[in-house]
Amino acid sequence: MTEFPLKTLDVQDLDYMTSLGASALSDGPVPGLQQAWEDCQAGVDERPAAVRPMIWASWQRSRAAGIDPQDSDYRFVSADPLAATLHAHQELIATAAQVMQGLLAYNPRGHINLTDAQGTTLHFCGLDITPVGSRLLESVQGTNCTGLALAQDRLVYVLAEENFATGLRERRMHCAAAPIRDSQGQTRAVLTLTAEPGWFHFHTLGTVQAAAEAVSRQLSLQALLSEQRAVLEVLNEGLVVLDGQGRIKALNRYARHLFKVEAAQVGASWRQLGRSEPSAERLLGEADGVRDLDCTFQLADGSTLACLVSVCPLAEGGQIVSLRENRRIREITQRLIGSRARYTFDSIQGRSQAMQDAVRLARIASRSDSTTLILGESGTGKELFAQAIHSASARSQGPFVAVNCGAIPRELVQSELFGHVEGAFTGAARGGSAGKFELADGGTIFLDEIGDMAFDAQVSLLRVLQEGEVNRVGAKKSRRVDVRIIAATHRNLSQAVAEGAFREDLYYRLNVLNVTVPPLRLRRDDIALLARHFLARVTQSLRKDVRDIAPAALDLLLSHAWPGNVRELENTIERATNLATHEQIQPGDLPLELLQGPRRAMTASAALPGAAQDLQGQQRNTIIQALRDTGGNMRLSAQRLGVSRGGLYTKMKRLGIDPDGFRP
Repeated sequence: MTEFPLKTLDVQDLDYMTSLGASALSDGPVPGLQQAWEDCQAGVDERPAAVRPMIWASWQRSRAAGIDPQDSDYRFVSADPLAATLHAHQELIATAAQVMQGLLAYNPRGHINLTDAQGTTLHFCGLDITPVGSRLLESVQGTNCTGLALAQDRLVYVLAEENFATGLRERRMHCAAAPIRDSQGQTRAVLTLTAEPGWFHFHTLGTVQAAAEAVSRQLSLQALLSEQRAVLEVLNEGLVVLDGQGRIKALNRYARHLFKVEAAQVGASWRQLGRSEPSAERLLGEADGVRDLDCTFQLADGSTLACLVSVCPLAEGGQIVSLRENRRIREITQRLIGSRARYTFDSIQGRSQAMQDAVRLARIASRSDSTTLILGESGTGKELFAQAIHSASARSQGPFVAVNCGAIPRELVQSELFGHVEGAFTGAARGGSAGKFELADGGTIFLDEIGDMAFDAQVSLLRVLQEGEVNRVGAKKSRRVDVRIIAATHRNLSQAVAEGAFREDLYYRLNVLNVTVPPLRLRRDDIALLARHFLARVTQSLRKDVRDIAPAALDLLLSHAWPGNVRELENTIERATNLATHEQIQPGDLPLELLQGPRRAMTASAALPGAAQDLQGQQRNTIIQALRDTGGNMRLSAQRLGVSRGGLYTKMKRLGIDPDGFRP
């Protein structure tokens, strides 16, 4: 006897069918079943030997449910719920319909129907039609093959005389039904074959079981493919699946976004997505594939796509191409390494008029993408201003990349700023490397000490400003970047232009907006404020209980020339806090140069650019010296300087000098 996958069929059911033999299944009614059914209707509790235990139990349940055996009419699901059910099971119906049609070839005089797990008929084929929407649950229709398969959750068969309803019994059709299960083993539907006695035999059970398992496997495969498609669609990485001829088989959502196409482009050539550098032949021609190759695509709309490309060959031919957009990689990297601006305009400490004027100009600069040049002595806080401008701009969510142009070796300036391609020079990174401008794409680059930039790098910088493109060292083509440039210097760039050390055209390109950060000696009203601000910050980090600055120590801070500006003041406060043994910083805690008295005015070469600022510094120091000599007496100071008291007050206010700091 041929073996079939009947492991879910009860042994008693097998023995019962075997005992009947083929003739009993085809020649006429099975002996004893009619009398057993009549005994059930009469209320007999003890099962007759002629009926199977499973059938007898089902009859008893049907009778207890009050089902009329003479009523053979179908009960139907109403229209709206049925439409929703059919829509929810459309994939199941489409999959099962193919198998059912094939199964019908072995049952030309019967029919096959598909029901869901709630017993609602979803689909049918064959001669004797079970209407779509009819309910075949045992509790609704009485004992029937589909309802019994759902109740037992396994392969079952029901002979004609084993049905509960008279109409089904008189129809003289035998049935076999098997559950269709999903990948989790849960019953999703039931496949039921109904055949005339001459066409129903032992092998029918194996056929129905095999058909149900075929549908189950198809559903599991479709579920797996659906999961894979869902995973591919949600990946923030472009994926393109190619066949052996380089034609597109699949293109996920992110790849469609990168290549600016709406449909999946199935069947199209890979080259239709865009012309690549390196070429498509190199990308797809490597037998072992490629990994993270820096690649640029020229798209159909004229734009460029810069990304890292990896190609993985498939065992059965074809390839999977993954693409990661350079800008997105940089954004993730910048989030991890923290290349973002930390300071805002609220971080800038200062109430002096000179500082307020500088902040006002910086706020104006933050409202546009125009190139901005920040001038100021070393230590005045030029990068603080640059970060504040970026934080207040429309680019605040983009990267902020700071570069000290004077700290990069001359031979590496081009590579550091603009990047290089693989093999551009000895030691060049495999696959090439992005420069600072590419890392700042979508944000701001801060070029500190721009006056110290190498002359040849100035030419490349000018191209970025003019064209918005960078050219990697060794590259044949340029890359577009969207970068706002903020430059800073302590040098006199106009003088450097006159001396031929700085390109004149670059100077004018950089000097669109101009912000001058005043030195500390021109904003003495802010010294006490800054000193206390630094003290609060330092005491917290050092965990020292130093609460203020003694008046005598503050006088020394106010009278110092601060050639190192705010940076020098911050370091001085940190040093004094470390040395302090009282609740207040004392004069003895300050550096020796402060204890020796005020420094003379700095030379013109160390001052801010411009003779006017040098003159201001000299005037300021002259007034301070007069105030110190007279103990802050305004009348005597005015006499000594040869000006009126009103004129002296006006000049002191403009220079940020407070006479109270010089009085005993």
